Amino acid sequence: MDSSHVALVSLNLSMDGFEHYRADSNMVLGVSIANLAKVMKLADNSDSITLQADQEATHLKIIFENKKNERTTEFNLNLITIDSEHLAIPETEYKSVVTINSNEYSKICKELFSLSETVQVQTHTDYVIFSVEGEVGSGSVKLGHNDGDKKEDQTLLEVSEPVTQQFALRYLNMFNKAAAISSFTRLCLHQEQPLVVEFKIDNLGVLKYFLAPKISDE
Repeated sequence: MDSSHVALVSLNLSMDGFEHYRADSNMVLGVSIANLAKVMKLADNSDSITLQADQEATHLKIIFENKKNERTTEFNLNLITIDSEHLAIPETEYKSVVTINSNEYSKICKELFSLSETVQVQTHTDYVIFSVEGEVGSGSVKLGHNDGDKKEDQTLLEVSEPVTQQFALRYLNMFNKAAAISSFTRLCLHQEQPLVVEFKIDNLGVLKYFLAPKISDE
């Protein structure tokens, strides 16, 4: 979770996606993202990675192996204490789900951010509207339900109840940096809950970003 408690990220990787996976019991390991990113720079794209930790571990062992170069790199990353209860994500049945091409959605968010800091998202049975209002003026992008033959151009809408919420485009653009891992972005909305921006990772898992809506001045 970010320091302002506006956004939260959840990465779930299924054991089926690993070459080898073993967990004798459930464990919570707290890791500094900044420090993990530094350690990952020790690896090449062609390396395999192994993560190891014992039940009473004070560190996470990270092993990079490159069989082609006969190179093995090991690092013991110190663990940190985190409040896992604080990061619990409630189960929610979302009233509106929009599935859109990741590149198109990223472009919409990027272009709208040049006009306003806030976007309003309105879902309807057959279309979704992204609208902004700023010093330059006001405008909107409307996308209709499209389940045509070209899958990459599809926009799919599953709306049981229309939802209207406002969100900070700065956060949405940060989330969209993950667009490269999935052809489609899934937006899950509920009038009383944070937005979920979801990227499915083929054969491995799912990356989810949660964003609290902005409260309208009205």
